[in-house]
Amino acid sequence: MHLSNQSLIVIIIVGIIAGWLAGLVMRGGGFGLIGDLIIGLIGAFIGDWLIPRLDIEVGTGIVALIFNAFVGAIVLLLIVRVIGGRGGWYGRRWGRRW
Repeated sequence: MHLSNQSLIVIIIVGIIAGWLAGLVMRGGGFGLIGDLIIGLIGAFIGDWLIPRLDIEVGTGIVALIFNAFVGAIVLLLIVRVIGGRGGWYGRRWGRRW
């Protein structure tokens, strides 16, 4: 698989938007540019795996990519919250931001 520079830019933009939206929904604020990007990119992988298994068709295009990554980012943040709880290692290191 070969990614062009344009594809990489689209992936980064989708990751940032999805991570930012997930941060707004889950906590009331984003996690910064890098945090949003990481959450959005990992969420895109989770959403890409999860959505077809739920027999949900979101179509094609940039909006479908953002929705897919957003759903995955929400699932990722829920898993982190359940596993880590409020007193997890990330809570002590980054404070209440995560």
